[in-house]
Amino acid sequence: MLRSIREFFYQRQVLEVETPALSASANTDPFTDSFELITVCSGKPEKRYLHTSPEYPMKRLLAAGSGDIYQICKVWRAEPSSRQHNAEFTMLEYYRLGFALSDLMDEVGNLLHLLAPNLNKASECTTYASLFLDNLGFNPHTISNEGLQGQLLERVPEFSGELDRQASLDLLLTHCIEPLFPTDRLTFVHDYPATQSALSNVEASKDDPNVLLAKRFEVYAGTLELGNGYQELTLASANEAILNSELAARESMNLPPVTLDQRFLSAMQAGLPECSGIAIGIDRVLMLQTGASSLKQVINFSWENA
Repeated sequence: MLRSIREFFYQRQVLEVETPALSASANTDPFTDSFELITVCSGKPEKRYLHTSPEYPMKRLLAAGSGDIYQICKVWRAEPSSRQHNAEFTMLEYYRLGFALSDLMDEVGNLLHLLAPNLNKASECTTYASLFLDNLGFNPHTISNEGLQGQLLERVPEFSGELDRQASLDLLLTHCIEPLFPTDRLTFVHDYPATQSALSNVEASKDDPNVLLAKRFEVYAGTLELGNGYQELTLASANEAILNSELAARESMNLPPVTLDQRFLSAMQAGLPECSGIAIGIDRVLMLQTGASSLKQVINFSWENA
């Protein structure tokens, strides 16, 4: 499978790169926890973080003029083990200059069909809003918070507690919509709410200029989420504002503070070229290729046995 991936990008003249697994800075996302280490490399204790994704250093390379690039690497996220998650896993991340989101979706479809030829070639492609309208009967962008809570109580009665708007939509998506995705083909979901933009561009909806949409997509095979793709946010000030807002969110949630990646922000000031990028969980693709039902079936040493 790795050989096929490398040949796919070789044919398209996309350069393979390497970036550090240990960084002086961490992911600021309050919902993605980094592993923190104390190292003694220069004679004194120094804090480092295992990367959750190679995104920041890869974007530094893009800003330095690398052109199209990809990387296959181990990443780490401090989350409980499950059927579809291991704290250490293999990621493919790549960036294509000048690609619109639709271009990237087409290419990702070609790659995944190459790696999992058992999939039906006719992929499903839908907007985030259409998923909710067609399956649950409401628009996720315009429903009131009260109405959303009512939907949650009606459709996921086993859940008790309080969730913010994004978490409520996430719960409805995972419990009520994702199980309906076809298992024999890919499903691409795009145009997420702006609150779920991460570091993607945000644009007004063509149907309603008051609704802001994140220019990103997720790709699934059945309920198995394989990757997250983005039309990358290039404005330096917007990148910095998002990272600072995530730091503020971490503080409000009483999470440990992390070091902001100033080198990444400096690269954004130098200028990130217009591009789209995606991160794909390679172990999950291997599950899809082999018909495995758990990551433990395709990882030689799971987190518990490492």
